[in-house]
Amino acid sequence: MAQKRTPHLGVWHATQGEGTPGSMPLLPARSVPKNYQHNLALAFGVKEINENPNLLPNITLGFQILNSYYVPWMTYKATLSLLSTQWKFVPNFKCDRKNKLITIIGGLTADISVNTATIISIYKMPQLTYGIFSQEHGDEILFPYLYEMVPNEGSQYIGVVCLLQHFRWTWIGLVAGDDDDGDRFLETMVPILTENGICFDFAVRLPKLAYLQETIDLLYEQGNIFTIHNKTKANVYFVYSVPAAVFALRMLLFLAPLVALPPAHKVWILTCQWDFASFSFEKNWDIETFHGALSFTVHSKQPPGFQEFLQDVNPTWAKGDGFMKNFWEQAFSCSLQNSEVLKDSNTNCTSDEKLESIPMILFEMSMMGHSYNVYNAVHAVAHALHGIYISRSKHRRLVEGENVHPWQIHHFLRSIVFNNSAGDTLCFHENGELKTEFDVTNWVTFKNGSFARVKVGRLDPWAPAGKELTLKDEQIVWHKTFTQGWPVSVCNDPCYPGSSRKKKEGEQFCCYACDPCPEGMISDQMDMDACINCPQDQFPNKHQSQCVDKVISFLSYKEPLGIILALLAISSSLITALVFTIFLKHQDTPIVKANNQNLSYILLISLLLCFLCSLLFIGQPVKVTCLLRQMTFGIVFSVALSSILAKTITVVLAFMATKPGSRMRKWVGKRLANSIVLSCSFIQAAICTLWLSTSPPFEDRDMNSLRGEIILECNEGSAAMFYFVLGYMGFLAIVSFTVAFLARKLPDSFNEAKFITFSMLVFCSVWVTFVPTYLSTKGKSMVAVEIFSILASSAGLLGCIFSPKCYIIVLRPELNNREQIIRGEI
Repeated sequence: MAQKRTPHLGVWHATQGEGTPGSMPLLPARSVPKNYQHNLALAFGVKEINENPNLLPNITLGFQILNSYYVPWMTYKATLSLLSTQWKFVPNFKCDRKNKLITIIGGLTADISVNTATIISIYKMPQLTYGIFSQEHGDEILFPYLYEMVPNEGSQYIGVVCLLQHFRWTWIGLVAGDDDDGDRFLETMVPILTENGICFDFAVRLPKLAYLQETIDLLYEQGNIFTIHNKTKANVYFVYSVPAAVFALRMLLFLAPLVALPPAHKVWILTCQWDFASFSFEKNWDIETFHGALSFTVHSKQPPGFQEFLQDVNPTWAKGDGFMKNFWEQAFSCSLQNSEVLKDSNTNCTSDEKLESIPMILFEMSMMGHSYNVYNAVHAVAHALHGIYISRSKHRRLVEGENVHPWQIHHFLRSIVFNNSAGDTLCFHENGELKTEFDVTNWVTFKNGSFARVKVGRLDPWAPAGKELTLKDEQIVWHKTFTQGWPVSVCNDPCYPGSSRKKKEGEQFCCYACDPCPEGMISDQMDMDACINCPQDQFPNKHQSQCVDKVISFLSYKEPLGIILALLAISSSLITALVFTIFLKHQDTPIVKANNQNLSYILLISLLLCFLCSLLFIGQPVKVTCLLRQMTFGIVFSVALSSILAKTITVVLAFMATKPGSRMRKWVGKRLANSIVLSCSFIQAAICTLWLSTSPPFEDRDMNSLRGEIILECNEGSAAMFYFVLGYMGFLAIVSFTVAFLARKLPDSFNEAKFITFSMLVFCSVWVTFVPTYLSTKGKSMVAVEIFSILASSAGLLGCIFSPKCYIIVLRPELNNREQIIRGEI
């Protein structure tokens, strides 16, 4: 069997408090018991590997753990110690060929990792950092041999923004340490928040609390701020949870009630460094304030056998464990033999104490996120080493005592893919980050000081944009002070649909007023920056919060107005037909023959068509009806007015022809009357033909004239031509009215001019009224006005001219004879 070699892993933790002579240290000889689990996770991982015959056979993996105390010079010293011969501090000199340092694992904070990498990178030695690492400290060019077991710190910022946007929290408070880390956090986070529409009300800077007097002074200084924070509308605080800031925050919250300061019942959003990692004297501190807090915790699973491994831990379980005595005495508040930690303790440790009896605030039996990273880091190194030995064995026989150089591990680490015992698949991204995710943890606290971690979602930095965060809202437990659903954290009440945001002068953009949307515009979402217009076929509802479809509108035969107008048109045309029938039946009577019988027939037929042409205006407009409407109306009415004009001129000429020696006799007769009708009608027909050839009417949709309606109409094509047609009709009417008015008192036995005068007065009144009414109405009302004008004017002509004659023909037939007409009795 080949001689066993022992590759060593260098690991360190920052667990010790600081103290300085001349003052009362706040943390004299105190450590954080929870951090000891990282050591145990390392030992458990190494134990698994050494007991696995399929992984690194005939090779024993060893490790050495050193403490940095959160002090840079101690970190440098520890790093150089790992590079020295064991038990001797001689940097860069090693004579132990069996125990060779191949990898560094650590540290818990970015500062420790960077300080270590500064030295280790010279030796091209891999460093796997199990705590959060920020690229502001350096990049791949500066630290090419550094591997991150947890996604970069920037991934959490994306997750926080997604979380804030998910719950619509736009007004928050920021809490960070008053140091370089806190400065970097604010410089990075504030622009990200602004870009995503989120503002911060304040930023609390927490100094390191090394001495008791400093803590008391700070508490009094923060008293007023504490009260202001309690009154702010910001119900969400985002805490950059580095250990020093966490301790300062918990210390302030613990002492606040002692000086009558109000409790800070908020929603705490915490970064992955938060783990309720407490000093032993903090175990009885109330953690109710953090009930309902949300944090991004390092993804972890429970490797099989880990809890059984913890149950066997006792003060004598391993030799050379320099952390055990400190941990045991701090965790169980007892004193071991020859103790230098708790000299004043009245309780002696029995060494039979069990880890499961320690309060969760000090130690947890489940593997925590950072411990899981340590465990995975050990296995990653082991699989990389195994890959190296397998690769060598394929090409040549291993030489006894041959070692692996640290720089040789990089290629295998970057390309390694394996499954750990918990079932997770592990591999590194090309930038050195482990392809893993964060768990979104909801912290639920209990009165006995214990707590529960409830996984309510996950943050996957490798997911497509917009899908990084997934949440189970219904599983989240909020602090008991928030009784109305999830908490609200905004500068002011939101602008509801139907209004838009208006910036307040001198305040951040998250603080705004709400203005109702202008007429015709909507906002269909909360907090819209501006109202928007609806599509043309839709219009705003009553509250201007959404668009609804417009109703198609046209004068239909199915609605009451359309039915009434259609009945009027039909009944009027039937009356006209009846009058025409009466005239035909009594065509040989004197009253029918008077004033040109043919003109009466032309007028009656044209009036009949006038009544019927109004039906073209009812119903849905189509191409044919649009072309026929105004043309038929214009020509038919022109024929009617031309015949009336011919009648009037005939009356005048007939009177003038009765004078002795008058030359007008040659003009009296049917030829002149027919010429007037044809010429006047031809002019209107020419106008309509010009209209059709240049800009004919067409079917159209009017989207804007009436709210909530799409008007189906006939667009006149050329408004000028339309009014030209009306103007020509008006011209005929005025000429007829003038001539008839002048001839109304001519001494004729049966003077029709007075009836024509009255009919033209009615006709002109109707159409003079029509023009302003037509221009002031829209939609079906405009069409109804034109139909009514057609029917009214036609009825006026029919009634004024023909009703007297029909009265004589039907009711007073005895007056319908030549003698009565000559004597002027009628």
